[in-house]
Formats: sequence, structure tokens, C-alpha cells
Amino acid sequence: MDLSKTLVLGLIAGITIVIGLPIGRLRRPMPTLKVFLNATAVGILLFLVWDVLSAAWEPVDGALAAVHKHTGGLAPVFGYGALFAGGLAAGLLGLVAYDKYLSRAARPSRGGPGAMSVSERPMPLAGVASWSPARRMSLLIAVGIGLHNFAEGLAIGQSAARSEVALATLLVIGFALHNATEGFGIVAPLAADLDENGVVRRPSWAFLLSMAAIGGGPTFIGTAVGHNFTSEPVSVIFLTLAAGSIVYVVCQLLGVAARAKRMDLVAGGILVGMIAGFATDAIVTLAGV
Repeated sequence: MDLSKTLVLGLIAGITIVIGLPIGRLRRPMPTLKVFLNATAVGILLFLVWDVLSAAWEPVDGALAAVHKHTGGLAPVFGYGALFAGGLAAGLLGLVAYDKYLSRAARPSRGGPGAMSVSERPMPLAGVASWSPARRMSLLIAVGIGLHNFAEGLAIGQSAARSEVALATLLVIGFALHNATEGFGIVAPLAADLDENGVVRRPSWAFLLSMAAIGGGPTFIGTAVGHNFTSEPVSVIFLTLAAGSIVYVVCQLLGVAARAKRMDLVAGGILVGMIAGFATDAIVTLAGV
């Protein structure tokens, strides 16, 4: 399959992430709906953690099996193991450091006897540091999903480059369904984004589309890269980076869910999200991957 047709497949697989975005513009979501949406996003992300870690562990597992059968040495085991651990640590701890940096940047300076003069005070916040915590959470989710989707794009591009059209098509269908649920996960935190007066901040379409580009765009990029370049170590790196970042986001969202003190809604939402993730994964499994 030529590159132009392959890129069309990558575009289809990535663009479905916009399907879940309109939920982010709900005017007055009920408190129970906010809790349920947040928990459903957790369920979807928990599935993604399992999905990406199982895929990233396959090379390590294969190398261990080769050692057991005396057909390979320990070097691949330690090599892939180091990539696995390093990517996971970088994804998790990198987001911890970045989120702390944004929190410090967004924290207003305190007044007092030793306060700075007007001319010495920092400039008004700009960029991501000026966003609300809910919007920053949406960005972190989009980044984690984008890393995951880049690895998915690599799989589409590689199968198309080998002229495995049926496999590539099934991958596109499965990943397109995945991305539809992932878009919902990105915007779920926005349901609890309130201003100083307790009014819901409705994100602009520009903001939502930019999150879709961050989360879904890497599918298209990965497809282009995978059509011309195949590397299992690169896939492991991107998958573990995605897993680490998603684990951090799940921890944050679980903290939000715990404050609601509605374990019935939290458990129900997580269950729905996980079932949705595994149901869409069944389509990919039909392709034999």
C-alpha cells in the first residue's frame, strides 16, 4: 500500500477522538454526572494502562522465552527491560515534575512587609500556567493518550507497508473505536471546571480541537513513521512513556473521585469505562494482534 493511502488510514484512526469532545461543553452538568464522568474516564485510562503495558512487555517476554529455550542471551532481556523501566519512570516522574512546575507558576505571590514592589512583581500568567487545574489535567491526559496513539500509528504504518491491507484495515477500525472513547476521557475533567462564582467554565471549540490534535494527531504521525521505519525499541519507549503518564493522571483523577464520597457512582463509572475499553479492544483482537 502506498504512503498516501496509508496516511488516509492513519487520519481515519486518529480523527475519531473528536467524537467525545462535545461532552466537555455541557452547560450545567449535575454533580452526580460530574462524578460519573470522572470515574468513567478513570476506567478508560485504567484499560489503556493495561493495554500499553502488555504491549510494551511483549519484547521482554519474548527475550525471556528465548533464554528459556536456549536460543537467545540475556542482553536483549536487560536491553528491553531497561527501556521498559526507563520509559515508565520518565513518563510518570516527568509529568510529576511538569505538574509541580505549573502549580508553582500559577501560585500568586503573597503580600506582606517583604512583598515586592509593583515594578518587581511577576508578569501576569500566560500559556498553560494560566489554565485552570481541570484544563491542565485535560492536557496531561491528551499527552498520555497521544504517546499511546503514536505507537498505534506505528502498527498501522508497518502493516500497510507490508501490504497487509486486511490487517491494516482492522487495526484502523479498532483504533478508531479506541480513540472515540479516549476523546471522552480527555474532556471528562472539564465537567468539574468551575470559576470563582461556581459557574462551569465551558471550553472553547479551539481548546477542544487542540486537545484532539495532541491526543489523536500522533496516530497520523505514527502511521507516516511506521510506513518507512520499523523499530521495536522505539515502540517500547513510546508505550512505556504513555503508560507512565497515564498512571499519573489516574492517580490525580482518583483523588478527585475520592472527595466526592460517592463510591457507588465511582465504581459504576470505572466499570463502564473499563468495559468500553475492552469492548473496543475486541475489534483489534480480530486482526490477530
